[in-house]
Amino acid sequence: QVQLVESGGGLVQAGGSLRLSCAASGRTFSTYAMGWFRQAPGKEREFVAAISWSGVTTYYADSVKGRFTISRDNAKNTVYLQMNTLKPEDTAVYYCAARVGGYGGPPYEYDYWGQGTQVTVSS
Repeated sequence: QVQLVESGGGLVQAGGSLRLSCAASGRTFSTYAMGWFRQAPGKEREFVAAISWSGVTTYYADSVKGRFTISRDNAKNTVYLQMNTLKPEDTAVYYCAARVGGYGGPPYEYDYWGQGTQVTVSS
């Protein structure tokens, strides 16, 4: 069992930056692939970024590629999402998720979810 707690969301102007953190409980964090997803009002949850258990491999949605960076620190049981050059369309609740085995994939392939953190980008 893994518990995930996101933090770092907030209100930022377009062009600004935020760094989201996701702290995980449990001693097996380093064995999980991790992902970030987001959900805007009235829209489906969508993939943002993924990182392998080792941190060597990352993958991004086209909409955030070149602006967002996912990373992890297995010693701290934490995964991060650095978000730069934010746009109003990035406004959403951001969720981190963990999956046992595999890497990347749609939301239903993830086993554990955090409660989400709100990111609002003003124009």
